[in-house]
Amino acid sequence: MDYSKPSRPEPRYVSDAVTIAAKILVVGHFAVGKTTFIGSLSEIAPLRTEERMTQAAAHVDDLRGAPDKMTTTVALDFGRLTLSDDVVLYLFGTPGQQRFIQLWEDMARGALGALILVDPVRLAESFPVIELVEKYGLEYSIAVNSFTPEEYDEAEIREALDLLPDTPVSYCDARSRESSGQALITLVRHLLSRTA
Repeated sequence: MDYSKPSRPEPRYVSDAVTIAAKILVVGHFAVGKTTFIGSLSEIAPLRTEERMTQAAAHVDDLRGAPDKMTTTVALDFGRLTLSDDVVLYLFGTPGQQRFIQLWEDMARGALGALILVDPVRLAESFPVIELVEKYGLEYSIAVNSFTPEEYDEAEIREALDLLPDTPVSYCDARSRESSGQALITLVRHLLSRTA
């Protein structure tokens, strides 16, 4: 599938031909690119619940990895991607901060799996996210979201995150539709292999 442009004109409604709808979570720590990722893939204008960051959160939200960040997701991001005439994916992005943890239980319900976005220079911040995904029993893959051309060795990423050998690792730039699409394909293939 060509992710460089939507497969059809900006659809507003799901086609009557759609018989399979799948829910995928896009998760990760604070300021890792979840909103950007969903926005790059969604065929509809994504629903975003972003608010301006305030001084009240300055002592809670660590901006060292994203000093220019001005807004943050406070509930969810939502997007849709039609894969074929009868299959559609619903993408749900979760807030990355621990204070929004109560939203996870509802959002995890009914999800087929999760794509965990990680920042290669802030891998330690991914452990609480991985623990939550595992707590809710979701299959997952890792997408290393890198906005720089630096290469991060997969073996080092796996070791740093203590991943099982069969956990897929892909690389993406969340700003790119094609790159994000490839990361999503990696997750979908992993989910299909688990149900085969």
